[in-house]
Amino acid sequence: MGLEEKLPNGILLTSVEKLVNWTRRASLWPATFGLACCAIEMMTTGATRYDLGRFGMEVFRPSPRQADLMIVAGRVTNKMAPVLRQIYDQMAEPRWVLAMGVCASSGGMFNNYAVVQGVDHVVPVDMYLPGCPPRPEMLMDAILKLHDKISDEPLGPTRAKLKADSGERTPLLPSSVRYATKKNADLFQGPRDPRTADTPAHELVKLHGKDKNAELAPGGVLRTRAIESSEAEKDSAERGSGE
Repeated sequence: MGLEEKLPNGILLTSVEKLVNWTRRASLWPATFGLACCAIEMMTTGATRYDLGRFGMEVFRPSPRQADLMIVAGRVTNKMAPVLRQIYDQMAEPRWVLAMGVCASSGGMFNNYAVVQGVDHVVPVDMYLPGCPPRPEMLMDAILKLHDKISDEPLGPTRAKLKADSGERTPLLPSSVRYATKKNADLFQGPRDPRTADTPAHELVKLHGKDKNAELAPGGVLRTRAIESSEAEKDSAERGSGE
């Protein structure tokens, strides 16, 4: 009884989601994006000893339009952040991001003005991999966990959510470490600064004398805030006295 008895031999019943997700996880093509010493371990993982090709990932693509996985291997500087986001926006969809190492995940030992304190300020991250640097076995374990996550992703209902989470292309705005007054607002770029940690990503600012709607992607690294002149002078005095 049932549908199986009415179908001819050779018919396989399954869900489209499982079939599509199986093809996606079995043929992930990573984008070539090595930033620091973690990239050496990533290259080792693709070599003959560990043979990443067993999982259908032997092809590291030099073109982001042919890749659907970004392995951020190393620290991300504020100058590199817009470039990273631009590469992410050019990748094929659906796309996934793996933060390899503590520097890519949280900034690591580089807790300063020049390094982004976590690549999730720039792009949405699907898998975090600790270590400094993580060994190839750890990278392979993270990739297998990402495979499991891809296998359970529904197709239709999350399409709009994925589109919303990806955000729009991050504008290549100039970096500035100056505090500006409300009269002549500028962009301040400083991870983990207490005055900018809670600033919304969408704010109307005045950039180089022209009103500009600084609309950033969710978690964008460029954070905006205009402060009073007295507050800026007080901050400059504190920095000058070494407090």
